[in-house]
Amino acid sequence: QVQLVESGGGLVQAGGSLRLSCAASGIIFSNCAMRWFRQAPGKERELVADITSGGTTNYTNSVKGRFTISRDNAKNTVYLQMNSLKPEDTAVYYCNAVTRSNNNFWGQGTQVTVSS
Repeated sequence: QVQLVESGGGLVQAGGSLRLSCAASGIIFSNCAMRWFRQAPGKERELVADITSGGTTNYTNSVKGRFTISRDNAKNTVYLQMNSLKPEDTAVYYCNAVTRSNNNFWGQGTQVTVSS
C-alpha cells in the first residue's frame, strides 16, 4: 500500500520559513518524480515545485528564489524548504508521487498559514 505522509506545516509570520517533509512508502521512491502542489481556499490546486528521479528541479514563478525542493532517496523523503514566506503562500500543501508507469499518488496535505 502506497503512503505519502506530509509534515512540517503550521502558522508562521510573513518573512518566516518552514520546511515541509513527505515520507513515502510502498513505492520505489528513487524511480519516482516527486511534486509539491498547493491549494488555497477557492482556488485550483497548483504545482509549486517538482524534482525528477535524476534530481532536476522546476518551480512555479511565484516561488522561484524562495522555495527549494530536494529529495533524500535513502530516507524515501522529499522536502520543500520555504523561505521569505508571504501571506499568498497560505494553502494546503500536498505531496505527489509519479511512478515510471505514470501512476499518481497523493498525500493527505498539510496546512501552511502565513500571517501578515
